Amino acid sequence: MDTNVGSPISFSAQARDGRSLEEEVLNRYAKGAKEVEAGLCCPAAHYDSRFLEVLPDEILQTDYGCGDPSRFVEAGETVVDLGSGSGKICYILAQKVGPQGRVVGVDFNPAMLALARKHRTAISHKLGYDNVRFVRARIQDMALDLEAAEAWLREHPVNTADRWLALEAQCAHLRQAAPAVADEAADVVVSNCVLNLVKPEDKRGLFAEMFRVLKRGGRAVISDIVCDEDPTPKILNDPGSWSGCISGAFREDSLADRFAQAGFYGVEILRRQTDPWQVIDGIEFRAMTIRAYKGKEGPCLERRQAVVYKGPFSRIYDDDGHVFLRGKRTAVCDKTFQILTHPKGPYAGMFEAVPPHEVIPVKDALPFDCSHGSLRDPRETKGKDFRETRLQVSGTSPCRSGTCC
Repeated sequence: MDTNVGSPISFSAQARDGRSLEEEVLNRYAKGAKEVEAGLCCPAAHYDSRFLEVLPDEILQTDYGCGDPSRFVEAGETVVDLGSGSGKICYILAQKVGPQGRVVGVDFNPAMLALARKHRTAISHKLGYDNVRFVRARIQDMALDLEAAEAWLREHPVNTADRWLALEAQCAHLRQAAPAVADEAADVVVSNCVLNLVKPEDKRGLFAEMFRVLKRGGRAVISDIVCDEDPTPKILNDPGSWSGCISGAFREDSLADRFAQAGFYGVEILRRQTDPWQVIDGIEFRAMTIRAYKGKEGPCLERRQAVVYKGPFSRIYDDDGHVFLRGKRTAVCDKTFQILTHPKGPYAGMFEAVPPHEVIPVKDALPFDCSHGSLRDPRETKGKDFRETRLQVSGTSPCRSGTCC
């Protein structure tokens, strides 16, 4: 698990023995890599036992999480696991994506990374292929390879302001020339009860980083702890609550908005724990799994396309303010048309596609104003001069062909 944590009240607050809250979490998870820490996160969903058979007890017993995002990953995909901890999710993913897929585990804790890497060779021999690697980085700054930065520091210790500036320059160089996780590297980003450990002031950057490392059309599948109300000051200033995935929990009514604000679309709650995991000071804490897609960025082009929302609601809105009325032909730009009608997208089955009779090449398409919704007259898609007549062949039924009714 990543171990970056902070409090909206005072991240500089000290634990009772004088250590910072960040050190408290780092040390607790380092301990959790060596012996079972029952208080770290809530029990996860049941994993498919087939994927656990190759894993040693040392990994199984020191894994901490609140869900199983690996179930939403497919063969051949490249996956980045945020806060990979002991490596359990990564090694499950290795089997799901198969030899043609790739898995990258990202963690900040050296003890957890050592545990995950310890069993990599043995597990790869059991599988018959090696498709997993682990990197040390903060999940809100996955471009900076901290092990590469440490190697440079050993040769260039920082003891003056000038050397501090040199370190900053070297880190910038590493992010650009040799990123731990490159731009658009992943089909899927997953995490299991990790985002809540990131400092509040870094969480905007965290969502931006997930967006950065995903390919266009990729998706994030995040399991985390959420709360129904803001934590109290007492909770926020308790180091044990931070390392126990309590103090940094997202408000359940705002987590989806975080993804939308970062540019994601198709944000969906896949699982929300019915009964709370814990209730503290009257505040409920529970596990939730959420999925969000990348790919709505880019120009809006007019290609005379429309979609028909099929229901059951009378109208719906998307995150960009588009309004879709049940049964009505709604004018959309080419980008939105592709997103709404993609057979494997988040809106699959919700809309009927209404393409134009004559396709407009992209190079000839004019800008489309997506700022307000409008209905599309059938003549816009068919063409004003469309006068085709199709008659039923005598003796045939429209229902026999299987194409209608």
